[in-house]
Amino acid sequence: MNAVPRTADDLLQAPLALLDSRFPQRIVPLPSGAQVALRECGAPGEAPTVVLLHGISSGAASWLHAAVLAGEQVHVMAWDAPGYGDSTPLRGDAPTDADYAACLHELLQVMGVRRCVLVGHSLGALMACAYARGLGADRVTRVVLISPAGGYGAAAQVAASARVRRERRDALQTLRVIGLAERIPQRLLSPAASSAACAWVQWNAANLQPAGYLQAVELLCASDLGNSQGLSMPVEVHCGDADVVTPPAACQGWADLYAAPFDLIKGAGHASPVEQPEAVARLITRAALQPTGAKQHE
Repeated sequence: MNAVPRTADDLLQAPLALLDSRFPQRIVPLPSGAQVALRECGAPGEAPTVVLLHGISSGAASWLHAAVLAGEQVHVMAWDAPGYGDSTPLRGDAPTDADYAACLHELLQVMGVRRCVLVGHSLGALMACAYARGLGADRVTRVVLISPAGGYGAAAQVAASARVRRERRDALQTLRVIGLAERIPQRLLSPAASSAACAWVQWNAANLQPAGYLQAVELLCASDLGNSQGLSMPVEVHCGDADVVTPPAACQGWADLYAAPFDLIKGAGHASPVEQPEAVARLITRAALQPTGAKQHE
C-alpha cells in the first residue's frame, strides 16, 4: 500500500514543535526604544557564544536544526534582523550596514555578550563583516561566512545595483510575500533537497515583513563585502556545493580576498543551514571551540 503524501502542514508540525521547545523566541527591548526578536539555545555563560545572522529571505528560525545541534556544545543566539519577524525596523528607507551593525552592538551589550563568534549567512555576511570591522572589532573572535552575499555597492556595480533593486521591489509588489515564498525553495535548495527542507525554507520566507525586506534590499544594493577585507580576527568561508545564488567560485573569491580558508558543504544549495544542518552545526561548533586567533584546521 502506497503511503499518503505528506502535506506542507504535516511537514511543518515537527520543526514548529522543536522551535517552541528547543529554540524559543524572546523579545529583547533595547535602550534606543527598539526591540529585537531573539532565539537562543545552549548554556549562556558556560560555553562560547555563537551569534547567527540570517539571509534576506529568511529569519532566526531558519537556523533551527543547526542551532539545536550546535547548542549541545555552545551557546547559540540567532536574531531576527531589524524589520524581520517581531524586530523593529531601522529608521529610514535605506539603512546602511553600519545601521544594522549598530543594532547588533546594542543587542549584544544588553545580552551581556562580551566575546562571540559571528556567523553570517548570505546577506548576514554583510552585517557580520560590517560589525566585525567596526563596533565589534574587540568583541568578535572569529567570523564565519556561509554563502556570503557580496552586495552591489562597489563602484563597478552601479547598473547591477539599480537592476537588483528594481527587480526585487517589482517582485514583492507583484507576487507579495506569499508569492515570493512559493518560489524560494527551488532557488535556495539543491535538486536533491527533501520535502521537509522545502517546506521549512518556504515557511521562513512566508514570514517576511515587507518593510523589513525592502530595507534589506537596500542593504544588499548599497553594500560591498570587499570593504571589510583585512579584518583583525580570523575569517573562514563556506558554501554549498550546489549553491546557485552565491556559487562556489564566487565564495572562493571572497575567501581569497580575506586570505581565509574555504570549504564546500556537500549536498547543499544556498540554504545549507536548512538542507545540511548537521554539517553546518559542526562548522559552527568547531569555529566556537577553537582557541582565539587560531586558523581553521589548526
